[in-house]
Amino acid sequence: MADIAELVRLLKELEDDLVSCTRCGMCQAVCPLYGETGRETDVARGKLVLVENLSQEILDDPEAVKERLDRCLLCGSCAAACPGGVPVLDVFLKARAIITGYLGLSPFKKAIFRGFLSNPDRFDSLMQWMGRLQGPFTRSVNKTLGSSCARFMSPVIGDRHFMPIAAEAWHKKAHRDFSEPRQSGRTRVVFYPGCLVDKVLPRVAEAAMEVFAFHGVDVYVAAQVPCCGIPALSAGDVQTFSHLVGKNIRIWQDLDFDYLVTPCATCTSTIAKLWPAMETYITGDSGKIRDQIPGIVEKTRDINAFFVDVMGVQAKQPADSGTVTYHDPCHLKKSLGIAKQPRTILAAAGSLQLSEMSDADRCCGMGGSFNLAHYELSKKIGAKKRDAILATGADTVATGCPACMLQIIDLLSHAQSSIRVCHPIELYAQSLRQTAGPARAENQK
Repeated sequence: MADIAELVRLLKELEDDLVSCTRCGMCQAVCPLYGETGRETDVARGKLVLVENLSQEILDDPEAVKERLDRCLLCGSCAAACPGGVPVLDVFLKARAIITGYLGLSPFKKAIFRGFLSNPDRFDSLMQWMGRLQGPFTRSVNKTLGSSCARFMSPVIGDRHFMPIAAEAWHKKAHRDFSEPRQSGRTRVVFYPGCLVDKVLPRVAEAAMEVFAFHGVDVYVAAQVPCCGIPALSAGDVQTFSHLVGKNIRIWQDLDFDYLVTPCATCTSTIAKLWPAMETYITGDSGKIRDQIPGIVEKTRDINAFFVDVMGVQAKQPADSGTVTYHDPCHLKKSLGIAKQPRTILAAAGSLQLSEMSDADRCCGMGGSFNLAHYELSKKIGAKKRDAILATGADTVATGCPACMLQIIDLLSHAQSSIRVCHPIELYAQSLRQTAGPARAENQK
């Protein structure tokens, strides 16, 4: 159990955030979870009432409070639609931290977050071990999508169709320092792949490196890539979150670079939005480097926005060789306002016509840990996204979030679809390969 005085202090921090909520119900209209369940307790308004009475609710039934707070995708739809500007995600994350501080982490989550996630080398070894041993326990179900399923009934995997874990984390073989002193006119970036790209979808990182090389960008890939901290933060484990923020900043703090670029919408949003919003939770040794967070935030860019806004990539006249549709990740459009740039990257590829799906920014239902805890609900929410994709008749669906990619792959694989699922940067890299020729493409790797 956490110290009561500390809990009281944290509860008071929520008061100012809650003042502007007028219970107007706008959040109800956009909440994907409420759209499926119709339960007031599942919508932001209902949870905010819970948070207002958190001090008493914790004493009455802390487990029930935790269950209600955990039933949230953290998609940000409510915050984006709120006319009063209530920082709903910040409130929910702080409330989760409070209830977790009161109840403590479950033994399983403590082992995962503090035993592995907080130790990047140990986490890499765990994932590498799983990647190399997964073969006998899985079987391929869709060659176009590359998806697999469990060969035997699994209480963790269930009937999910998933992407296999890479045999080795991408950064292990791709680590590179800045090759030479800064040259005038050349942009220098730290490339941060994020856990899913690094360990499950390395093809996205490989495509990004091709595009960096094509545009003459100097790239640094760290020898160690700690998690951005969002899984731990979502679970209310601010100790692990604080530890991971500190680890990342220590890796970057002495580097001379212009931008921190990531192909993961969730990592971008976490660093740019949640690190500063939750900086009071960054304590201990990590607290000494909190003053570096604003500088990191200023340099952080989604990879689509980087190439469009910084490097000046422009759209081309598309060829008539197929169609692509685009899903707006919640953490890109709703949290960061990034929607035009990924479509520009798709148009810059020049090979596919864009066919917009209906409600392109509707949440796909992934929600990170929500998918693990509430898979059936996640699938029901995702079914609307699946149907919208299929209705376009597109050959390919692109999205700027690796978690969304995994959810869409699962949904389409269950539907026995042959639609490809790609990151926009993959399609752009493919077009550069085709334009430059095999020899030049090989030199860019």
